[in-house]
Amino acid sequence: MADLVMRTAIGNYGQTKGLKDGTTTSDKFDMEHIDVSPVTSIFRRMVRGLEFDVCEMALSTYLCARAHGKAFTGIPIFLTRSFYHGGITYNQKSGIKSPDDLAGRKIGVRGYTVTPGVWTRGLLQTVYGLDLNSVTWVLSGDEHVAEYVAPPNVVSSSNGDLNAMLLSGEIDAAIGAGASDSPDIKHLFSDSDGADADWFNSTGIYPISHMLVAKNGHLESNPWLAGELFSLFQAAKKPYLEFLHSSGDKSPADQALLKMAKIVGDDPIPFGLDSSRKTLETFINFNVDQKVIPDWVDVDDVFAAI
Repeated sequence: MADLVMRTAIGNYGQTKGLKDGTTTSDKFDMEHIDVSPVTSIFRRMVRGLEFDVCEMALSTYLCARAHGKAFTGIPIFLTRSFYHGGITYNQKSGIKSPDDLAGRKIGVRGYTVTPGVWTRGLLQTVYGLDLNSVTWVLSGDEHVAEYVAPPNVVSSSNGDLNAMLLSGEIDAAIGAGASDSPDIKHLFSDSDGADADWFNSTGIYPISHMLVAKNGHLESNPWLAGELFSLFQAAKKPYLEFLHSSGDKSPADQALLKMAKIVGDDPIPFGLDSSRKTLETFINFNVDQKVIPDWVDVDDVFAAI
C-alpha cells in the first residue's frame, strides 16, 4: 500500500470501472473510493466542505467555485459529456412552438449555475438568438456554491419538481426536467440528435459536463500528482473504449456514448486540453456572459499542468 491515500469520489462509469475495481492502480498513491449518490451530491459536498481529496465536479460548478476561492483545481480529465438540444421541454398549452417563442417566458432549471443550464442558455442565445435577459429563470433548487448571487431575472420556486412546474403553468419551458408521461409536455426540438450533430459539425464544440478536481494542498505538496492522475484515468479509459467498439451487449449508458461517437468520432470522452480548448473557451464565455463568473479566465490557468 502506498503512503499517500486519496479519498476519491467519482461516478460509476465504464471509463472509471478499472479505477474502482482495482484493475488500474498507481504505485505513487492509493484511492479510497467513497460512493456518493447521486453524483451531484459530490459537487456540493466538495464545494461546501472540501470532503474529498480527488473528485468529480460539474464544469460550471468548478468555474463558479474557483471564482469564490475554493481550494481545489481542475485536472483536464473530462468524465462525461452531453449535447443539450434534447433537454429543452415545454408545456404545449403555453403556445410555444419554436425557440423564438421563448423570449419573455418563464423557463425552469434546477440551479442557475448548473452545467446543463449554462450550456443550453448559451446554445439558445448563440444559435437561436434568444435574449437571455428577456427570460425569467425559475429555479427548482439552490446553487452548489452558497456564496453565489444570481442575476435579478433569476427567481426561486418552492416546487422542486420541474415537470410539476410545467404542468401547473408556473413555468412555460424547462431545461433538464427529465421524462414526463404527460401529453402536454413536449420536446422543443423534434430531431434533437440532428440538431446536435449540426451544431457540432458547424462549431466543433463538444460540451463537457463533468471533470475532475484535486485539492490544492495535495497538488502543491505532490507536483507529480496531476500528471499521475491524468495517466491513471487514461489507462482506465483505454479498455473501456475497446469494449465500447466491440460486438456484444451494451448498457444504455454505453449506447448513449456510441450515439455520440457517431457525431464526434471514435473517442466520445476525450481527455486533455488540446482536443477541448475551443469547447472550454466557448463555455467560459458563456459563464461570463450569463454572470456565473465575474471575469474571463484563461483555460491554461483553470487547469493544473500535466
